[in-house]
Amino acid sequence: MNEILWLQDITMKDLDQVGGKNSSLGELINGLSSAGVRVPGGFATTADAFREFLTHNNLEQKVNDITANLDVEDVVELARVGDAVRTLILESEFQPALNQAIHNAYEKLVASLPANASFAVRSSATAEDLPEASFAGQQETFLNIQGIDNIMRAIKLVFASLYNDRAIAYRIHHGFTHAEVALSAGIQQMIRSDEAVSGVMFSVDTESGFDRAVFITSSYGLGEAVVQGAVNPDEFYVYKPALAAGKQAILKRGLGEKAIKMVYTTDKTVGKTTEFVPTELAERGQFSLTDAEVTELAKYAVDIEKHYGRPMDIEWAKDGLDHK
Repeated sequence: MNEILWLQDITMKDLDQVGGKNSSLGELINGLSSAGVRVPGGFATTADAFREFLTHNNLEQKVNDITANLDVEDVVELARVGDAVRTLILESEFQPALNQAIHNAYEKLVASLPANASFAVRSSATAEDLPEASFAGQQETFLNIQGIDNIMRAIKLVFASLYNDRAIAYRIHHGFTHAEVALSAGIQQMIRSDEAVSGVMFSVDTESGFDRAVFITSSYGLGEAVVQGAVNPDEFYVYKPALAAGKQAILKRGLGEKAIKMVYTTDKTVGKTTEFVPTELAERGQFSLTDAEVTELAKYAVDIEKHYGRPMDIEWAKDGLDHK
């Protein structure tokens, strides 16, 4: 059994082992690196390893016992049960094989990167983004994580987040057993967008469905602020036919308020590694991307859409150190 898989060894065929998020990252690396799309490296724990973690600690039966006859409409009881399940997960130990695999992979990853590199620890549910259900956004993400002890803590918290109140209620409402959904934790090098910009782009206009425009949002700092809807970002529309013809393709620009941004803190404690700070007035009053950068991003969106054969939403970040 593979406890971990490297992102560069993953494609969409590994969806059942590493979930939607991690399999897409691997697919991008394998399918679009030649087109200039850059994806930071890392590794993912597998669904098999997660299930073995549950078995190793006899957690599946314990979770079923605790959640039996739960009325998810009773929010007080849901909160009590959810907290009890998450406590069980956090107090359990990783099985020796998974523990060793994570340590070995982290040491290898760190050795290939600058000394001050930090990592995102993200959740990727194995039933995520399937047509009949979507578990995306229900589990936790931890940013700017450094050191093996903090990595291990963050992975445990990611595992526990499979049983947050929202996720428990969703599964019960939609007739899924808790055992039907497993979790993969992705450990990926952070891009220093805390010193630059980041955002989300869509290969179609999300409001009208117009499929000949790329819609890009951008704001200062880490992209989580845009994903969470915590900031009003800049917006850009790029016309695909003009882009393909090598012409000026930006149809429209909208200046966002960009009042706050998410940046790193000096506290390395998991859960305290990022914070929101006010954006400087000069930055608020100017666009966070140049026309050349908007055009570059739009080309990536077109290439990614073509590779997948369907409209795509894409998180992107600019590195404040190498400016890529």
